[in-house]
Amino acid sequence: MAPPTPKLVVPIDLKKKPWEQKLPLHNRWHPYIPTVGEVNTGEVFRVEMVDWTGGAIKDDNSALDIKLVDLSTVHYLSGPIRIVDSDGIPAKPGDLLAVEICNLGPLPGDEWGFTATFDRENGGGFLTDHFPYATKAIWYFEGIYAHSPQIPGVRFPGITHPGIIGTAPSMELLNIWNKREKDVEVNGIHSLKLCEVLHTRPLANLPTTKSCFLGKIKKGTDEWEKIASEAARTIPGRENGGNCDIKNLSRGSKIYLPVFVEGANLSTGDMHFSQGDGEISFCGAIEMSGFLELKCDIIRGGMKEYLTPMGPTPLHVNPIFEIGPVEPRFSEWLVFEGISVDESGRQHYLDASVAYKRAVLNAIDYISKFGYSKEQVYLLLSCCPCEGRISGIVDAPNACATLAIPIAIFDQDIRPKNNKVPIGPRIVKKPDVFKCTYDGNLPITTNPSATS
Repeated sequence: MAPPTPKLVVPIDLKKKPWEQKLPLHNRWHPYIPTVGEVNTGEVFRVEMVDWTGGAIKDDNSALDIKLVDLSTVHYLSGPIRIVDSDGIPAKPGDLLAVEICNLGPLPGDEWGFTATFDRENGGGFLTDHFPYATKAIWYFEGIYAHSPQIPGVRFPGITHPGIIGTAPSMELLNIWNKREKDVEVNGIHSLKLCEVLHTRPLANLPTTKSCFLGKIKKGTDEWEKIASEAARTIPGRENGGNCDIKNLSRGSKIYLPVFVEGANLSTGDMHFSQGDGEISFCGAIEMSGFLELKCDIIRGGMKEYLTPMGPTPLHVNPIFEIGPVEPRFSEWLVFEGISVDESGRQHYLDASVAYKRAVLNAIDYISKFGYSKEQVYLLLSCCPCEGRISGIVDAPNACATLAIPIAIFDQDIRPKNNKVPIGPRIVKKPDVFKCTYDGNLPITTNPSATS
């Protein structure tokens, strides 16, 4: 007998705001956010979701919506969903929740997405000291392929995946998060040498009641005020999974998530049509609305059996991800190397972040020789299926990071040759990405030897 149609657990109406949905969405992590549904292990179920901004970014000819976006709202998640076994017994703290991605994609009638860079004063990004202004490119989907009018001459298949999937934290784990992240935010600028090289601010996103949505909990009540003041933001990945942005987590993949509360309380969102390793522009995947069809299993006692705590408590664990068999088939790559030396020529010690930043800057400067603006390349490398690697982490003083770009996504040959760099007939600086002015006064980093 054919399997039944997946049960729709969280529906989305694209004509409605996140807070107007039949099952209200949430944008924080907290153990007391009420569940919106229950599923049994072995049951295939469907979860629909808005894009991470809840529809704030439009398919139009301006980046002003990116420049002014309210980042206190992110990310809108669907769930939480309570998981029980065939006997009706819920997942318990200490279990592992095995989540299989059976199917996924954009919501019908909404087959488009966007990639962007935030303004340096409102979010920033990996290279915000080089690109401090807001930019945006719109992508349209044709089956498995994406193309953008703002980045002509490029077309590639996407590895569609959820940027966020995770379980609810316990109160003990939530308190650990809030304590350590507050310490980074308060003291990090004085103690973390990387702050001189990586300029995204704030250093951490602490709990705030501003733009907080807690699903079924009514805003303004005493319960809402208490939970909103301590609920964790969804921006970084943590022990519960969350915003891991693993680009290969597509059809056939499995996620083994630690369970910290009864029922696991699974939530997901932030769908991506495609993403490059690192999601470097921050708003850096092809962001879209979408759906997941999932199937769960409960591995009783799995946390102790399979996850080794890397910290002072049994809660300091991390999920395991099993990548599925679906990915584009590329055979030729151009690989750019970076080492632990920053743009000023300063040596850093085995610093993979500095090395990766340099690899990305090398790639941007190189590809811009083929008729692209550097803003076009920055957005492209953030969302195309490029591969980032830490290639060396032991040969002091330089870490070695690499960024591999599939040659086939371009409509011209971008490999070095004896003759002059060719400019393809469709590759022109205009149309370019949509761009706003930068109105702040922070210094802009430049590489004195780079192409202008």
